[in-house]
Amino acid sequence: MHIEHIAVWTGELEELKDFYATHFKAIVGEKYTDPQIQFESYFLQIGSGPRLELMHMPGLHKSLVDPGVISIGITHLSFSVGSMEQVDKLTAQLETQGCQVVDRPHHTGDGYYESCVLDPDGNRLEISV
Repeated sequence: MHIEHIAVWTGELEELKDFYATHFKAIVGEKYTDPQIQFESYFLQIGSGPRLELMHMPGLHKSLVDPGVISIGITHLSFSVGSMEQVDKLTAQLETQGCQVVDRPHHTGDGYYESCVLDPDGNRLEISV
């Protein structure tokens, strides 16, 4: 058993797809559309783990949860980038591109070196070694 994919609703499908392709080297599959219900999605493969499905339909509601507040439910996607230098580099690159940095790169009590940024939709992304 394994996690096959994680799905994320977005109001800006093309922007979010390009964000993950550019900054996380995602391999983007073909766009799927169901014109009857106005559904569109992309599957993205990032490394060898589960795929990320980005989905869009008209009429989506923006979450009222502040991404800076820790709450019940899925809280972040975590990406291992291989080294502390890569954590620092990608965090700085994303901040330069306008992403909000929630936690600057730091060592955690359980042995990780990580940062946390928000993607264009406000989803929390943990970047770690």
